[in-house]
Amino acid sequence: MNTLSVAALQSDLVWENPTKNLENFTKKINHISDTVDLIILPEMFTTGFSMNASNLAEKMDGISVQWMQKTAVAKNAAILGSIIIEENDAYFNRLLFVFPSGEIKHYDKKHTFTLAKEHETYTSGTQKLIVEYKGWKICPLICYDLRFPIWARNVEDYDLLLYTASWPKKRISAWDALLKARAIENMSFTIGVNRIGLDGNDYEYVGHSAVYDCLGNCLSEENNELESTITLKLQKNEQETIREKLGFLKDRDKFSLL
Repeated sequence: MNTLSVAALQSDLVWENPTKNLENFTKKINHISDTVDLIILPEMFTTGFSMNASNLAEKMDGISVQWMQKTAVAKNAAILGSIIIEENDAYFNRLLFVFPSGEIKHYDKKHTFTLAKEHETYTSGTQKLIVEYKGWKICPLICYDLRFPIWARNVEDYDLLLYTASWPKKRISAWDALLKARAIENMSFTIGVNRIGLDGNDYEYVGHSAVYDCLGNCLSEENNELESTITLKLQKNEQETIREKLGFLKDRDKFSLL
């Protein structure tokens, strides 16, 4: 499949209130008039970026997971976002990629945000995830992972790099610069979906969700700080033509992660 239609939902979040957030995202998703293949939600989209895992964590059969499955089936579209998951007596900031069939693949955030003491609550993931979906190879990552280019390095020849995030206003210039850089260095469509609004710790978020092509050109409205849904059709053959012509990925360094 050459074309992938995506919808990226930039939204405010109700602090530590999964019920309200699921209601809000149900309305937003139902208002997407175009047929889309993939719906992307922010980091911890049911709670905000909370360290209150003991009260908010769900199991993999919890209400938010079931909501994602039902929504994916109803919209006949894959849906992804991260939520707080408890498993094996540990908590994870877990990204779920839910297929239209309801099947789930997951990625646990590798780089926990030590400045907010995320590492004291959540267990870091160890495995990178490459999802194969409708002929596309997709690499989904979470927020702070954006600062670590080796983890995102395109050694798998993926077609689309995704970041779901809660990236605060005070460091938004880094978000803008690094998101564009990841697209250029990995020669890949790159999408970053960030939240807006204030959280329960009075941190402000201003979105700047964006879609870049493999040359770093912004395909979406730049620096949009309002609630919005970005819908775009990505063309894989155009990217493959550019990759073949320039050959930059053929010259990438070989390395291994210890």
